[in-house]
Amino acid sequence: MQTASTNICERMCSKSICEISLLLNIPQSTVSGIITKWKQLGTTATKP
Repeated sequence: MQTASTNICERMCSKSICEISLLLNIPQSTVSGIITKWKQLGTTATKP
């Protein structure tokens, strides 16, 4: 089952961290952290 965050991550994977940051108007460090979490865990959900 794909979630909204899964779909966003898949669509954004071809863009640079800077581009994503500008598109979403959030800091590059936040984008980087989310991408790192996605690569390590396969999800952006918080741990219980």
